[in-house]
Amino acid sequence: MNRDTTSGFFSGLLMGAIVGAAIALLYAPQPGTETRRMVKEKALEVKEKAAKAASKIKESVGSVIKGEE
Repeated sequence: MNRDTTSGFFSGLLMGAIVGAAIALLYAPQPGTETRRMVKEKALEVKEKAAKAASKIKESVGSVIKGEE
């Protein structure tokens, strides 16, 4: 697998996990206030993980462009 394929695969995997988690939270048998709190917490976690992943990808792309691989 080359880098583009691997990056695309993991992006798709991340998006699938996000959608699956959101659907699971929405269909969970609990009060609406609890569900909204959980959605907010998970959204913050995903945001942090996405920022870390984006940073790693930037570093990888930068090193490939510079030929440091």
